[in-house]
Amino acid sequence: MKAKYSLGILGLGVMGRSLARNFARNGYQPVGYDLYPKIPDDFDVKIVKTVEELVAALTPPRTFFLMVPAGDPVDEAIASLKPHLSKGDLIIDGGNSHFTDTERRVKELESDGILFIGMGVSGGESGALWGPSMMPGGSKEAWPRVKAMFEAISAKADDGKPCVAWMGAGGAGHYVKMVHNGIEYGDMQLIAEIYDLLHRGAGISNAELADIFARWNTHELSSYLIEITAKILRLIDEETGKTLVDVILDEAAQKGTGKWASQTALDTGAPIPTINAAVESRLLSALKDERVKAAKVLGSAKKFTGDKEALVAAAEQALYASKITSYAQGMSLLKMASEEHSWDLDLSQIVSVWRAGCIIRASLLGDITNAYRRNSDLPNLLLDGAFTQAVLSREAAWRQVVQTAAGLGIPLMAISDSLAYFDAYRSEVLPANLTQAQRDFFGAHTYRRIDRQGTFHTQWEKLLAS
Repeated sequence: MKAKYSLGILGLGVMGRSLARNFARNGYQPVGYDLYPKIPDDFDVKIVKTVEELVAALTPPRTFFLMVPAGDPVDEAIASLKPHLSKGDLIIDGGNSHFTDTERRVKELESDGILFIGMGVSGGESGALWGPSMMPGGSKEAWPRVKAMFEAISAKADDGKPCVAWMGAGGAGHYVKMVHNGIEYGDMQLIAEIYDLLHRGAGISNAELADIFARWNTHELSSYLIEITAKILRLIDEETGKTLVDVILDEAAQKGTGKWASQTALDTGAPIPTINAAVESRLLSALKDERVKAAKVLGSAKKFTGDKEALVAAAEQALYASKITSYAQGMSLLKMASEEHSWDLDLSQIVSVWRAGCIIRASLLGDITNAYRRNSDLPNLLLDGAFTQAVLSREAAWRQVVQTAAGLGIPLMAISDSLAYFDAYRSEVLPANLTQAQRDFFGAHTYRRIDRQGTFHTQWEKLLAS
């Protein structure tokens, strides 16, 4: 006889309730519990009042899905469950936990015979309800138990394939989600910078920009973020009669996953300047009072007086080239992390999972998936023939946009850093020889030579004095 409930969900906030309804709609009836329930009247999923009732409602081996805030709340939820669990029970953390916490929890729970999955879930409230993109990792033996269930509730790409796949052991799932969020930060910042250049710099109205972004969404830039940008730029604030985006304070908040990507990339040794610039741009945006004062002292941006149509056309090309470069950085970070942590990440599979349901879903992802299917050992996305040509054919427009913005005083931190990354990555020679000479001069850090093997140190001051 089939058990009445397929899983227990701890945490019935917006995301938890949406996922519960998704599971129920797809034939996996959940039972829910929340420590501080605030449940709307139309929520039709069974709710219990205690952890003991939640555990008792499920038949071993049990599956529990945690939808609670990352950090201590996850550990507290696990601690509340543990006294009631049996070997073979499974706990799934669907929040934005740091991957190192997931690694720890996998080890701690497996020592007690309890399985653990740390899973990134992307798509927001709508995705959770109608089909998210999901990135599970952790206890490998747990995947066959939940595979069919997760595939049922996941988003489906245009080819019908579910947007969920096993990422790898330990914290691999949450790591992939962290990088996904870093790419999301970069993507949003790139779009915001183009908007700023065309709106504040070139004086193009929001209504016109809405049409421009809507048009871009029918071509190679087609994506969820471009789509919603067009919609945002159309909405009028009923109170003021202005475009709503113009009355929103220019301070961007962040929950930390983008910052984690930057911090982790530094530890790994992976250059991701576009994502870093996006994080730094949000930090700068928070300095609102300082920026207002600085504008009065340091002046403000100039107005563009050239050909606006030509600038719009160049902006489209620069945005696409920057987007490719941002993905190249994110995928390189995943590749390096996979080697560092022995995760054996499948990059084509990861990108395939992002094709629907998640915030960064875009037509571009199909091309990236194919690039890694053509060459699973591709060191950098920019070296795939299709993307090499895509970027090189847009290089002139890319530089034009950066130069125009620099002349006007419009900051394009992410777009400029994307171009700088492109230039640095393709530079056979970089000035790091001088940097290494300086390090050896003041700290005897040694250096290598281009004409012989070995490590060398020069007595710089002694030789210069002789």
